[in-house]
Amino acid sequence: MIKQILNRLPRKPSKSGDARDGGAGSTASPNSSNSSRNSDLASNRNVNLNDTSFSALHPAPNSGLNYGTKVSQPVNSKLNGNLVASFEALPSLRDVPNSEKQNLFIRKLSSCCILFDFTDPTKNIKEKDIKRQTLVELLDYVSTANGKFPEIVMQGIVKMASVNLFRALTSPPRENRVLEGFDLEEEEPSMDPAWLHLQTVYDILLRFVSSPETDAKLAKRYIDHSFVLRLLDLFDSEDPREREYLKMVLHRTYGKFMVHRPFIRKAINNIFYRFIFETEKHNGIAELLEILGSIINGFALPLKEEHKLFLVRALIPLHKPKCLTMYHQQLSYCIAQFVEKDCKLADTVIRGMLKYWPITNSSKEVMFLGEMEEVLEATQPAEFQRCMVPLFRQIGRCLSSSHFQVAERALYLWNNHHIENLIKQNRRVILPLIFPALEQNARNHWNQVVQSLTLNVRKIFSDIDPELFEECLQKFQEDEAREKEMKVKREATWRRLEEIAAMKMASNEPVLVSPTTTRKPSR
Repeated sequence: MIKQILNRLPRKPSKSGDARDGGAGSTASPNSSNSSRNSDLASNRNVNLNDTSFSALHPAPNSGLNYGTKVSQPVNSKLNGNLVASFEALPSLRDVPNSEKQNLFIRKLSSCCILFDFTDPTKNIKEKDIKRQTLVELLDYVSTANGKFPEIVMQGIVKMASVNLFRALTSPPRENRVLEGFDLEEEEPSMDPAWLHLQTVYDILLRFVSSPETDAKLAKRYIDHSFVLRLLDLFDSEDPREREYLKMVLHRTYGKFMVHRPFIRKAINNIFYRFIFETEKHNGIAELLEILGSIINGFALPLKEEHKLFLVRALIPLHKPKCLTMYHQQLSYCIAQFVEKDCKLADTVIRGMLKYWPITNSSKEVMFLGEMEEVLEATQPAEFQRCMVPLFRQIGRCLSSSHFQVAERALYLWNNHHIENLIKQNRRVILPLIFPALEQNARNHWNQVVQSLTLNVRKIFSDIDPELFEECLQKFQEDEAREKEMKVKREATWRRLEEIAAMKMASNEPVLVSPTTTRKPSR
């Protein structure tokens, strides 16, 4: 009885069998285990790529498909510094019969899931070179495919790309430089030492997503929401080469997988929200906006409410961060696309920009004026009239700026024929708002270019409507005379108070100051 019970217990595996198969606790012989796995590969069924045991994808060395390679188990040399991956070259796909190419391709995908430490160039030099050559061969196979990819191949490609690409960034995100006058181009970005391998992996993924041989209905099982989110996380990479590849991959993914489009837009929104309202630090905002510029260009009319909310809640608030310089060109393009799609959004955009108008940052103010010109160029008269009063109050303040670039950029608005026509049509409202700034510039501005441009703008108004110009000039002179009179009265009042205070102090009487008395202005 006891002997029967002992016979039923699992036998302890031998060291040789355990090392070869990775199947701790298995009572089956190595040959039988390898044969069953080889049978699964031959029929392209029952292969689980999500299994951490990569031997599930490898035909056994002593089976009919002996390619002379030993990859006993996946080894990440970053995590296992003392372990050396047994990574040997597999035969070329060109050297095997067509019937065996798919199995060999899957084995090569599996072997490329082994990671190496690229921060130390002296480690695993031979294995790294073999992996690089294998990746190049995989890229050639995917690029020249002349038939639909089977599901097992799709699963293998996505798994290999995920293992290699989805990682913690090699360096912390660069802090955005917000000091005025700081040249971002002088800051050297951090380059990933593994880029030689990563680039080929990105090429494989890009060719796979773009290939007409990729069935979107099947591939969406593996390029799913989780995959897209992890892809978006990589946009914070400091390496500009990686962000450029990510931009292409995400753009192709958006175009091929229509089912994922709403999710991708929502995920990008969330990145923007976190950037605007929490961190103000992200390396990939410009690339994400570049993708969105193409997406917005393809929006059907009339625009959905979802898209209008995206404009109001995400794009317009992107004017707020201090590091606007890093992505302003792409943001300006997206904003202009919305206004060109629906001219009624011009009022919303202009008022939104006025809300975030910079006060003490002159370089940022110049960018705002340039973007405002693009928006006004697509604005129709009805929308222009709704926002022209707050708009030209702000432009009047820009004209009065002591920073010559701000005043100069504001005066350049009159060089745009469409904007000039809008101003002329509404001159009776606009000229009184900006006339004091024009007159002060013509008289007192220190920069000769600003003075010259101001005289040209004054001449435009005086030629088109001399009566209105004279009215504004007369009102300005009256206001100026009134201001001078008030200034004289203030100074006389302060002199009288000083005399009274002196008399009180001479007679040793306390000086009482009324709580309503204002502070004497500095001279």
